[in-house]
Amino acid sequence: MGKVWVITIAAIVFIVLSFLFYKSMRGYVREEYGKKWLTLWGNKLYFWQSLVFVSMAGTALIMYILKWSDVLDF
Repeated sequence: MGKVWVITIAAIVFIVLSFLFYKSMRGYVREEYGKKWLTLWGNKLYFWQSLVFVSMAGTALIMYILKWSDVLDF
């Protein structure tokens, strides 16, 4: 499998994980902290930093599992 396909699969996994994290955590943050919490710039930065970190870690884990199970070859 070419490197382009591996990068494409990783990007798709990253986007899907980001979307799932965003949808689940945005509702939780609104309920726990109120609507005003996400209007402050520092809080938005913290939210998006955590989204990127969780998505990167999840993508790395999924790509490792796919490589370990011989689904991907890179």
